[in-house]
Order: sequence, then structure tokens, then C-alpha cells
Amino acid sequence: MKKVFFITTLLTFIALAQAKRMNVILIMADDLGYECLNSYGGESYKTPHLDRLSEGGMTFLNAHSQPICTPSRVQIMTGKYNVKNYKKFAYLDPNEKTFANYFKDAGYKTCMVGKWQLAGGVDQPYHFGFDQYSLWRIMKNDNQSRYPNPGIVENGKFKNYQNGEYGPDRMNQFALKFIEDNKDEAFMLYYSMLLVHNPFEPTPDSEDWDPEAIGLDNLKDGFKGKDNTKYFSDMMSYMDKQVGRLVATLERLGLRENTLIIFTGDNGTTRGITSRCQGKEIQGGKGLTSDAGTHVPLIVNGPSYVLKGVKNSNLIDFSDILPTICEATDISIPTEELDDLDGLSFLPQLKGQKSQVREWVYCWYQKRTDASKVIQFAMNKDYKLYASGPFFNLQKDILEKNRLKYDKLSPEEKKIRQQLKQVLKKYENN
Repeated sequence: MKKVFFITTLLTFIALAQAKRMNVILIMADDLGYECLNSYGGESYKTPHLDRLSEGGMTFLNAHSQPICTPSRVQIMTGKYNVKNYKKFAYLDPNEKTFANYFKDAGYKTCMVGKWQLAGGVDQPYHFGFDQYSLWRIMKNDNQSRYPNPGIVENGKFKNYQNGEYGPDRMNQFALKFIEDNKDEAFMLYYSMLLVHNPFEPTPDSEDWDPEAIGLDNLKDGFKGKDNTKYFSDMMSYMDKQVGRLVATLERLGLRENTLIIFTGDNGTTRGITSRCQGKEIQGGKGLTSDAGTHVPLIVNGPSYVLKGVKNSNLIDFSDILPTICEATDISIPTEELDDLDGLSFLPQLKGQKSQVREWVYCWYQKRTDASKVIQFAMNKDYKLYASGPFFNLQKDILEKNRLKYDKLSPEEKKIRQQLKQVLKKYENN
């Protein structure tokens, strides 16, 4: 009898311990620069739900991605700079290990919804650690609509929605069901949003929403249809609304305080979009290595130890996400694998503790339009040095129009240039 009681008590203790493990939700909007959000001084769109996350958490003012989607996705999922593991556009090397692999190995329930665009077929998300998924752009030559009447693969099965469904809604519903189904488990959700990438089309909240529309993604090039930048504002509002639905679900289930939420964008805003931010007009820079191409929002909100309403100006890049969420959940990374990561955990910063902060960001970027062209740079908060030579003062020249001449540099600028040169040299032989 005592033995049975002991076993029952032990199992109960284990169950309670597991229930206390923190949940993690990583949300990444598609083509969203920092200038679009109110919490960064954005004036063109309304983002009330993200504003509340910012007010109740920490907002990083100097977070940087890669210039376009696949390089960013590879970096954020593996914690490594592209120089080490980027093979080609729309592809993730199956030999790599992602944050989902670490979470799954640690007993977490894992899920990914949204945009895949990493090749490998319908089994590849399982290989990279996701128990469940609802994804767009996962099959070879997949050019289905992402918005009205979408084509989506859910847990290995292709579903061609043709009854007025909206792709982002379908993904959102799948994510909410995953949370509901696993409310008593520790879970990790990677929410790789479809919004706000072009084509710019009406949302279900737009006055001219058409539930019978044929999504522009699966039509021939050259068809203009309703691909109009005037819908970008509607898409921003809808994206924000979906974040609000997720937060409301966590609150309803009593999971809010035990869930770490990270929100970011995969690269700068589409170049056809100009937004007003802090009194200035800022043109999106997707695909560019300038600030407008890599400077993205990063909002972290969660348990009581995350400082509230703090604006953090320290440098962060996408390689930092993996070690941060693993440290936050006490998931250990083998020493040899940890040594190969390029990220630096910013968990202590979330707690307001003294910690090591990133002094520089490095970027190795292979252009999609010309795979033979690789651009490399290293930067700190004030200066940027390209491997090809150009050196810029970012505080005075954010658009990088005026190269600094070496013979005109101050002693301090020469010192900074040399420091950034050493960063570039560090990755020469990778």
C-alpha cells in the first residue's frame, strides 16, 4: 500500500513539475520592418494588441534580421549565421538542428503554422522537430494562394480551401486549437505568419473582401487584380488582430503568465511601402542590407520576470533567439553544439540582470537573384563596415549614402573600423 502511495505521489509530482514548465510562442510576421509598429513610433497603422504586448514587456530597439525570408528563417531556427549553413533560397539543410528539435527532445509539444518555404516535402517539418503543422509553401512547385481560398498542407495532407476561407485565419485557428489541446502540457509554437507579405489584397475585414476571389499567388505573373498597396493598412490591422486572438486564448485558458511570447518580423518591409515613423517617411527595404532591410521589431512579453514597459537599445540578431528560449525553459544544449552557435542569450536582459550584451552584429547574405553574389558586413550601434570596404556612420547616414574616407577618420573611428574588421575576419574561413 505504501509503495502504491509513493508511486502515485511521485507521478503527481512529476506531472506538476512538467505543468510548471514555461510555454514559448515565437511569432514572426512576414515582411515587417520596425517602422510599422506604434511601439516604435509608427504613425501609419493601428496595432493595439502589439502595443499592449510592448507596454507589458520589453521592446528591443536594435534588433536585426537577414534582408529576406529564407536567410532569416534559417538563422532564427538554427541559431547560426548563414555563412555556416545557408545552402540556397527556400531550403534548410536537413543536417541542421532547429529550436523545435531541442524542445521536442525536452518533452515539449511542438507546432509550426504559417509560411514554410524551406523545401524537403511534407515530412520535413517532422524531421525538424514539429509534432504538428499547418503550412503554406511546403510542397515542390507549390504556388497556391496564401490569402483567399488557400492551398495549405496540414499534418502531411494537402487541403485546397475553396469556400471563402482566408489563409491567415486557417493558420490562426490551427494554432489556437494546438494551444487548447495542449493546455495541460508544456508547448512550443512557432507562428510564422503569412501576413503582411504581398500580394496586397483585401482581408475579411475590408469593405471589398470577396470570399470567391482567386488568390493572386496562384495566377500567372503580370496579373494585377487587387494587388494594391492601399490594402497594406488593412493587412497590418488583421495581423495585429490575430496576435490579439492568440493572447486572448492564453488568458482564457489561464496560460498567459506561464507563456513567453516573442514577436518579430523576418526582414524589412516591402520596398513598395512607405510608412511614417517618428515624424519621418521611411521606405521599406526588403532585400537590402541597409537598416530598412534588416531592422525589425522585437517585442518580448511573458512571465513576471520580464520587465514591463522597457525600451532596450542593445543589439540583438536572429541567432540570439534559440539560445534565449532554451535558457528560459532550462533546455540544455550539448557543449559541442552550443560552441557552434553564434547567438547570445538575452534572457538576463529580460530580467533586468547584469549580463553580457552583444557588441556587434555580423551578416553573410547571399542574394536570391544572384547566388554568386555574397554581401558581408559587421556593425555596432553606430558604425557599419562591409567586407568589400565601405564604412558608414549609421547615426549620421542611416541610408548609407556617404562612405567614410579612411584618411578623414578620427582615432576612435579607426579603432571601431579595426574592431569590425576583426569580426569579418573571424568568419572568413567558415
